[in-house]
Amino acid sequence: MTADTSFLYRPEPAGELASHPRKIRTITSGYQHGPITRLVSPSDLGQWIKPFVFLDTGVVPPSANPLFGIHPHSGIATLTAVLEGRAAYEDTTGKQGEVQTGGLEWMRAAGGVWHDGHIVGTTPLEFFQLWVTLPPEMENGAPESQNIAPEDVPVVGPVRVLLGHYQGANSPIRAPTGITYLHVRLKAGQHWRFEPNPNQTVAWLALHKGSTSLPESLAAGDLVIFEESNHAIDVVADDDLSFVLGAAAKHPYPLVTGKYSVHTNVNALAQGEAEIARIGRELRATGRLK
Repeated sequence: MTADTSFLYRPEPAGELASHPRKIRTITSGYQHGPITRLVSPSDLGQWIKPFVFLDTGVVPPSANPLFGIHPHSGIATLTAVLEGRAAYEDTTGKQGEVQTGGLEWMRAAGGVWHDGHIVGTTPLEFFQLWVTLPPEMENGAPESQNIAPEDVPVVGPVRVLLGHYQGANSPIRAPTGITYLHVRLKAGQHWRFEPNPNQTVAWLALHKGSTSLPESLAAGDLVIFEESNHAIDVVADDDLSFVLGAAAKHPYPLVTGKYSVHTNVNALAQGEAEIARIGRELRATGRLK
């Protein structure tokens, strides 16, 4: 097997950055709902960066109340990346557990699932929650839940591989092909270059901590969406920096949305919504849902 050289990391500042830097399409800081910031929704920027259709981030203080409350999904998968604190979850696949700092919780809702969660302990929860839309062959399939312990998230230099692969390291999450999702941490002055695979024309990054220039100045809480191309993305840390980056082949289907669902066509949406309604009736019958 040959080495994957599509990604480069330089621990020192680079004297020369990419000759054709990736152009920026837009920068946003989203909008807040209490301690949670919504950066992307299927009805807005998700149209630009699909299969990435939703991104929330936040710092949520400890509370005995549910984090989101029990709710359904179909047609998509969610990935919750816990950067600080701990979160517990439960879903209608029968899985439940606790996500530690640095851990991941993957819920492939597919044909339909309900889930909820809450903060554990006294440390505020810092997280990103991403939705990816599923291809037709997966969107109404069986749901699947995976809890990835921090030590099982592959690490290559400054990069944690959340979805997909990077320099020969593969995420244990069984995600659709063609998607790369990374958590990158750099020290002040360090330079990191991402060179996508040729078909990965969709790319974005969201800052968790620190600041950088691309060349526009970005600070914690900002999300930048790049123009569709396969040009490199260069990041130089102004100070200690933490961010997530997504890249993928463009999802070629329309986003057909319900309140909690995203599908590729109206028939698939109807099927998904019928299944989550059926599960909802079962939850009401058992007293889990009022």
